[in-house]
Amino acid sequence: MGITIPQIGLGTFRLTGTQATDSVRTGLELGYRHIDTAQIYGNELDVGTALRASGIARDNVFVTTKVWTEYLAGDRVIPSLKESLRKLGLERLDLALIHWPSPGAAVPVAESMAALLEAREQGLARAIGVSNFTVPLMKEAIAAVGAGNIATNQVELHPFLQNRTVAAFAQAAGIHVTAYMPLAYGKVMADPVIAAIAARLDATPAQVALAWLMAKGYAVIPSSTRRGNLASNLAAPGLRLAPEDSAAIDALERGERLVSPDFAPRWD
Repeated sequence: MGITIPQIGLGTFRLTGTQATDSVRTGLELGYRHIDTAQIYGNELDVGTALRASGIARDNVFVTTKVWTEYLAGDRVIPSLKESLRKLGLERLDLALIHWPSPGAAVPVAESMAALLEAREQGLARAIGVSNFTVPLMKEAIAAVGAGNIATNQVELHPFLQNRTVAAFAQAAGIHVTAYMPLAYGKVMADPVIAAIAARLDATPAQVALAWLMAKGYAVIPSSTRRGNLASNLAAPGLRLAPEDSAAIDALERGERLVSPDFAPRWD
């Protein structure tokens, strides 16, 4: 696709109003150049406000939004993305994703992916992809538009849910992986294994968890409302873990999924 997804971004899940605007504005001031939002978050207007206030050239910020399940029908994807662009104050997205597969497969994956591809062809997004897709769903998406047209699969991924089957399939197919909830709602900060590694490296547990994910080639989109945490997380790409440290974190897998709504697909 010719696009590069910045390895660390700023997530905005659960942030609305001034909280979302302040987080994104601070993040941009600190140096974040990858902002992740979604139609269902209800904060695209707030994110747009922060983008405009930053004064940063549009081409220097990578912006992702995600199409909600209500808009996955072939005739609804493009209008919904145009509305997202209006709220964000942008002419084009860098990345547009299907947020969740259609509940109960009410809308075929092929129909949504074709509409998303058309949105890209119309110039509404530089790249398209998926989120919360299992291996069978990724196979459907690949059959519909080809793996080369799927820029990423954004999935929950952290030390306690490593999603190895999905990640391995995606990477083998040439589909990039973006890890959401990379700090497991802050649970990584309380883990003794991660804390011990952080103490030895004079780093924070969050930095260790993020560095571990990025070393696997994933992009990460942690969120925070605190300037200190935003700055600290942004420094994570500079942290290098020893093989034994990575192995110790690999061993923390326990299938602890934190996001699984009643309309979620059957997980791998």
